[in-house]
This record gives sequence, C-alpha cells and structure tokens, in this order.
Amino acid sequence: MKINQLKKELEQRLASADRVITYNKENEELRIENSKTKKGVSISLGKLLAKWEKRKEAAIDETIHYVDTSLQLMNKRLNLAGKEKEIFPVIRSTSFPLETADGKKLVYDEHTAETRIFYSVDLGKSYALLDEETLAGEKVSADKIKELARFNVRSLPTEMKTDKVAGNTFYFINYNDGYDASRIVNDTLIEQMTNKVEGKLAIAVPHQDVLIFADIVNEQGYDVLAQMVFQFFMNGRVPVTALPFLYENGEFEPIFILAQKKPKQ
Repeated sequence: MKINQLKKELEQRLASADRVITYNKENEELRIENSKTKKGVSISLGKLLAKWEKRKEAAIDETIHYVDTSLQLMNKRLNLAGKEKEIFPVIRSTSFPLETADGKKLVYDEHTAETRIFYSVDLGKSYALLDEETLAGEKVSADKIKELARFNVRSLPTEMKTDKVAGNTFYFINYNDGYDASRIVNDTLIEQMTNKVEGKLAIAVPHQDVLIFADIVNEQGYDVLAQMVFQFFMNGRVPVTALPFLYENGEFEPIFILAQKKPKQ
C-alpha cells in the first residue's frame, strides 16, 4: 500500500456529514474535524503506513476507532459523579502534549526522565484524559483524582507471561485494557517484583499496552531486553519509550545511563 492509497481509504471510511477532512501534503498528515466545533484529530500517514506494513488492516481499524472515539468525546461534557472507581493513571512519554488541542491544561505528574503520568476516566471502550477545567467544573481536586487513580490501579489484574533467555527471566503484563503500562504506578506490584528477582530488576513500558519486568542476571540480559523493548516500541499503537529502566532504591534510571554498571559474567 502507498500513502495515496492509505489516504483514500481513510477518507472513505471517516467521511461524515458533520466532518471536514483536510490533507497536509508536506507533512503527510490527515486532519479530521467536527464541522461545527472545529475540534479534531490529526493522523500521520507515514507512521500509520509503517504500522500497516506489520499489522495490515488491524492498524487501520484501530486508527478509525481512535478517530471516531476521540471526536465523540470532544463533543461530550465529562461527568465524574459516580465514576470514582473508573479513574486510572495513564503513562505517556515526556513529549506528549501537556494541553488539549483547544488549550485545556491536562492533569499530570512527573514520573521518570522518559515518562509522565496523566489521569483518565474510563468510558468502557475508551478513556478520556482529565484536564484542569473539567476538574474545576466537577469541583474535584487534582490531588483527589491522583489518589483515586493510584488506588484503582492496584485493583487491576497482574498475571504475567514469562520467558527465559540465557538465564534471564522476562515477565510480561499484556491485558490490552488500555492500562498495561499504567501498572508501573502500582507500588505494591513493584515491591513484589523487587523481592522476586535474583539479579537486577529492569522495567520497561515501550507502549501503552505492555509492561515488562526483567530479572537481569548477566550482561546478555541487557542486550536481549534492549532489542525486545525496541521491537515493542516500534509496533505499539501508543508508543511510550524505547528505553528500559533499572529500578534501584525506589528510583527508575534509564539503562543506557548505567551501562558501565553492567554486572560481569
């Protein structure tokens, strides 16, 4: 498939009487807006094409769902009453915008050198990131939202799949519920893994839908982890960071910074 073919398919599938679709040829970016509110989303066709080459129609279907859901949410006023158990943290890269397209400041916390924690309300098949204006309208403090999110994330299941390579054990959480990476905020889970590993504990959130723990016992483990995380990062629907972290003394440190500290075999 070529860019023009991808553009044509998206235009056909996203066409609606209340939408305006424009194309920025220079940036190869498709913009879909509500014709009345002028609110909308933009799609990088280059990035989507790269995903299509690996995942075919599934990549396009996910993009269509993302656009449809996003436009619907933009025209809805969020109501947080009775949704206390549906507030969750969401992990994003530090390059993720701190404001919505219409200038509303999102609620967030700093997390690591590579990641930030945003906050959301679950809407079933999707979720909406919370902004300061919404909280003010609902008369809820940001501190309360953050407290609820950190409490609720502990209720999510944490069963893992495991793989062993060259003596190093890798653990994967992948429920595809939108909050796999968010489980890195679960302090109880992190403590359990800290006590479980025999070597160094490494943690990675390459994209939204996976959380990786690694029990690194030799130098080869670092190489395997780096390659693994990069592959997940390239294939993720919502990429976060291609850098894994070492977790020591309650701190996350990007592994490349600590490369000279690799244990010798």
